[in-house]
Amino acid sequence: MSIRSQQVILMKGTPLLHTTDLTVGYAGQSIMSQLNLEIFAGRFVCFMGPNGIGKSTLIRTLAGLQPPVKGRVILDAAIRRPAVVLTDRVTAGYMTVRQLITYGRYPYLSWNLKLAPGDLEAIESAILRLNLGSLAERRLHELSDGQLQLAQIARALAQETSLILLDEPTAHLDLNNRLEITLLLRQLAHDSGKAVVMATHELDLALQTADEVWLAGRGDNILTATPEDLVLQGTFDEIFKLKGFDLRSGKVQHVPSRSYKVAVEGEQSAALWTRNALARCGYVVVTTGSDQTVRLHESHGKLTWTLDHGGSFTSIETLLAALHDL
Repeated sequence: MSIRSQQVILMKGTPLLHTTDLTVGYAGQSIMSQLNLEIFAGRFVCFMGPNGIGKSTLIRTLAGLQPPVKGRVILDAAIRRPAVVLTDRVTAGYMTVRQLITYGRYPYLSWNLKLAPGDLEAIESAILRLNLGSLAERRLHELSDGQLQLAQIARALAQETSLILLDEPTAHLDLNNRLEITLLLRQLAHDSGKAVVMATHELDLALQTADEVWLAGRGDNILTATPEDLVLQGTFDEIFKLKGFDLRSGKVQHVPSRSYKVAVEGEQSAALWTRNALARCGYVVVTTGSDQTVRLHESHGKLTWTLDHGGSFTSIETLLAALHDL
């Protein structure tokens, strides 16, 4: 999957939701305080912080599911209610996907709970948007975790609100499903002009997809900035105390266990992974002053690795074995 480029939104306009001196917590106990946050249309926001910092509490407070300890949450007048996707498991396993999505229309129904043509259209549109047509009549207990999360997001989409709040929607999913859902939410924000706020632990995906990051963990307040600024300022390192991972390069930090210096020349992506393998195996990867140079050649779609002093190889594994024997 690819991440489509998006023009930076400089003119934000009026926020769909903002808070004034908001304090959140339980039973009068403050977790975060003096929060003055703004959420704008067309923005994909990732809300991050260490475990137990209060991300779920803030999401629930913004959604109106629990009252603030102090301060206010102010919605734009056009928003009847934000759509919310929480971490709570759906217990009605015999409900169908379509029935779950129908719940997104309940804020608009009268006392008799009868669906109007516009409600049915919104439900079908959400099913189509998330490619759930083949699953619409399946029972929830028959779905994979990734499929169930897509159904939950479709329910939120069927609500046809400008603001979607999600609490860890990619938790417990495999990499492919995490990527699919994150890109889907980003696309919803950009293509539909919705504001999407996602609490997440997916640091790598947030860095590559978020328009803005809310970062909790420095005192009881929240920092808001573009992800790149937070990386360059060292704020992620300060809060998460990352061990052995260099955010500036996006790579695990390997400590060389050999004094042998190796340079790599050739096709860009293959050279990147060759350097990764060399560093992982303890070699000092350099650009000049090497003891050995690995040169990559591609012919008819096949790669060859050649050592200045040691032969030619058709895989990184055989290359590493040869270097080990030098």
